[in-house]
This record gives sequence, structure tokens and C-alpha cells, in this order.
Amino acid sequence: MEKEIKKKPAAPPKKKRVSMGEYFRGIKTETKKVVWPTRKELGAFTAVVVLTCAFFAVGFWIVDSAVLAALRAVLGITL
Repeated sequence: MEKEIKKKPAAPPKKKRVSMGEYFRGIKTETKKVVWPTRKELGAFTAVVVLTCAFFAVGFWIVDSAVLAALRAVLGITL
């Protein structure tokens, strides 16, 4: 029977430290690669977000009101 030799995983190579200037140049380079939405797309996306938030706000308000009404009925609380 041969013993299995377990190898330790290799440590990841140490990252080279970059200067602040290089860091911000990298950010600028990556920002240029971004595909920005058009004004029309941005308006459509904004409308979807606002409508979705309004929908969920009304939904949570309905559920909250129903739970409050149920608690008032069960506990006999009056205002």
C-alpha cells in the first residue's frame, strides 16, 4: 500500500501595489467601457422603478392594515 501524499494548495501570487494615479486611470478606462443607457431608456427604467415601488408600497399598506384590523378585532383594541 502506497501512502497518498497530500500537497498543499499553492498560495495565490501576491498582488502588485499600484499608485493612486494608476488606480484612477484604471477606473477611467473601465468607465469608458460601460454602455450607458439613452435618455429614452433611462426614462423607461425610472418609470418601471417608480411604479414597482408604488405597487409594493400599496401592497404592504394593505397587508399592514389587514393585520392591524385583525389584531384590533382579536384584542378588542379601540382608538
